[in-house]
Amino acid sequence: MRIIVLASTALLASASGPSSVSAPSAPCVTAKAACEIWIPLGGGPARSMSYSTYPLDKPNASITRALIMVHGADRNADHYFATATAAGFLAGALENTIIIAPRFIAGKDEPEPNEIVWPNRGDSWRSGGASPSNPSLSSFDLADELLRKLSDKRNFPKLTHIVVAGHSAGGQFATRYEMSNKVHGKLGGVTVSYVVANPSSYAWPTALRPLPVGDGDPALADKEALGDSGEAVHSHFNYGPFDSTRAPGYDRWPAGLENRTGYTAGVSDEQLTRQLVERPTTYLLGQVDVLPLGGFDSSPSGMAQGPTRRARGEAFFTYVTKTLGAKHNAIIVPECGHNDRCIYTASVVLPVIFPQ
Repeated sequence: MRIIVLASTALLASASGPSSVSAPSAPCVTAKAACEIWIPLGGGPARSMSYSTYPLDKPNASITRALIMVHGADRNADHYFATATAAGFLAGALENTIIIAPRFIAGKDEPEPNEIVWPNRGDSWRSGGASPSNPSLSSFDLADELLRKLSDKRNFPKLTHIVVAGHSAGGQFATRYEMSNKVHGKLGGVTVSYVVANPSSYAWPTALRPLPVGDGDPALADKEALGDSGEAVHSHFNYGPFDSTRAPGYDRWPAGLENRTGYTAGVSDEQLTRQLVERPTTYLLGQVDVLPLGGFDSSPSGMAQGPTRRARGEAFFTYVTKTLGAKHNAIIVPECGHNDRCIYTASVVLPVIFPQ
């Protein structure tokens, strides 16, 4: 009789257990339908798709951090999801990190029903531009919503940190979102940091630009990755007025702070600059990202920021740290060119995107 009672008790416990404490599922790491999540915006039915290793709407007490990885100009969220999950595997972080790769469809991309189409020119998805199909919504609104969902303690009670990262055009998104987003510091104790990799341009907080001398000399651009200092951040930059006759719009958003619309329009220049300085940011620059590859911005406004992506990143980092006093970090990622997978799976980068 005692054996029967014990067996019955065990059966009841096994039947009731999962409803009260469900074991976390394995991470979804393939960029296919099984890993898709849809984020409603503006009260719906407008929505935008992301790939995610775990659901956003189910309790998961195993998750302690989140990584949002933004794709480049090809809008290949599947590729960037693979890069981010590969990094998570190398860092041993897949079990306690939710990894999300949002998809900003634009141009000739074919939308799913009610999927938001984002702008691809001017104030584009890279800079918080408003959707042509839903003008009240911007690409930064999607990121805001992702951060709010991740900070919901009902689903992620142990999540304490979110990293927003991107490479190339995604790096443009990350740096401009860092300085302008409206949810930083308002997420119930969840902290946010930003990882900006190899963008073609930055939103300069001043009309000054790096002068073509010292480390900004175009004649030395293809040599800046060589020699004993190839893995060090160059910092010998001088800054001065730019000849606006060469590029009349060089200081307009998103290259500067002038003529802002949409998401950033109601924020003062002073506040954007203050947020740029105060928010924790790491710049990742490929050691040999010195060639005009992968959609390099060779326009006059782009060239006003420096001769190469590496030089532009070093000049911007030097200005915001030495002149504006930001406590940001920069890493020259050894032997990497303009390649997101090389950058984000490097051992020196893993502690930055998966912080303890």
